Amino acid sequence: MKTPKTSLLEWQKHYGTEKACATAFAKYRWPQGFICPRCGNESAWYITTRKVYQCSECRHQVSVTAGTLFHSTNLPLVKWFLAIYLVASDKGGISALRLSKHIDVSWPTARSMLKKIRIAMAHRDSIYRLFDELIELDDTYVGGKKPGKRGRGAKGKKSVLVAVENKGETAGFVAMKAVETVSGEEIKDFLNSHLNHSQRVRTDALPAMNIVKENYQHEKKVTSPQEASSWLPWVHIVIGNMKTFLNGTFHGVTHKYLQEYIDEFCYRFNRRFWEPELPLRLLNACLSHAPIPS
Repeated sequence: MKTPKTSLLEWQKHYGTEKACATAFAKYRWPQGFICPRCGNESAWYITTRKVYQCSECRHQVSVTAGTLFHSTNLPLVKWFLAIYLVASDKGGISALRLSKHIDVSWPTARSMLKKIRIAMAHRDSIYRLFDELIELDDTYVGGKKPGKRGRGAKGKKSVLVAVENKGETAGFVAMKAVETVSGEEIKDFLNSHLNHSQRVRTDALPAMNIVKENYQHEKKVTSPQEASSWLPWVHIVIGNMKTFLNGTFHGVTHKYLQEYIDEFCYRFNRRFWEPELPLRLLNACLSHAPIPS
């Protein structure tokens, strides 16, 4: 279903108050209207200071954020909604420092908010599988600049598995996973999570990639650096875009947070043709997500 486009002014108009944000929660939780879980009454009023609806009949109080990503939050909902808009609308991503300044919270709070939003992004993408005539699969290395060897075997870098739908003239959807080592078992787990069996998968001739043939139609080829761009064209373009995203917005990234950042990149990339719709898409993903421990 197509999601409406929204501008910052429209977002503020719809979600600029605590009551408006709570109403959005209530609409998601009770699409047919409020129903008291205790007595079944269908009318209530909202208590702003406590972020709860109180049944007009039995006075039972119900939190609209309970059981969601925002469970037990002490932050105003307005700040959460604005954070979601900023994360979704900033094409290059937003750092915790910049978010903390925009919504007037501490850096640790902004960092925690971003972590939860990115988990919701990853969960939404995990629902879908890559499905096309040809899937390109490769690995890359991400990490700070270190003296000495570059690429495979370099110290201080983290391995990332990357799979991309090859649609001929363009790339389709993408999936990525940070792994400790590029081993057959890691590749097998990655493919089982993101592809259906028997799909056509193209790789280079890295020995670990031989595991692909167990459940998929495996095409492999020894390629020189010059040939790699023609054998696996889209996966290399996507890898380049991902590294530009990390270096441009976050100026590099530690191993601890790498999966979070590539989850955000994949979510954005997979919805790049629907950018004006992203704020509402991300809001829906957050509203439907289970609680996340801080």
